[in-house]
Amino acid sequence: QVQLVESGGRLVQAGGSLRLSCVASGRTLRWSAMGWFRQAPGKEREFVAGINWSGGSTYYADSVKGRFTISRENAKNTIYLQMNSLKPEDTAVYYCNTVRTVVDGTTLSDWGQGTQVTVSS
Repeated sequence: QVQLVESGGRLVQAGGSLRLSCVASGRTLRWSAMGWFRQAPGKEREFVAGINWSGGSTYYADSVKGRFTISRENAKNTIYLQMNSLKPEDTAVYYCNTVRTVVDGTTLSDWGQGTQVTVSS
């Protein structure tokens, strides 16, 4: 079973940038599609970005397209989410997980603790 640890979240002003990291342990993620999700208070968890095993195919929700970039470093068993032009509505707890396919947000692993991103206006 894979364990996922997210980090990098913090308080940032609107228009700012953050890079989130997700490190996996327990097994290699080299062959797994991965995704980033977020959950804002009182809302359902949202699938915001996906990446295939090689990094050659990605998916973005309309709400983040053009502002967020998902990437991975298989040698470090790590995926990243570069977030630019942040908006207050991006405020949420961000999670990573293994997913069925790049565009399918069906998760395959247990959730980690997430990392809090707060964007002030």
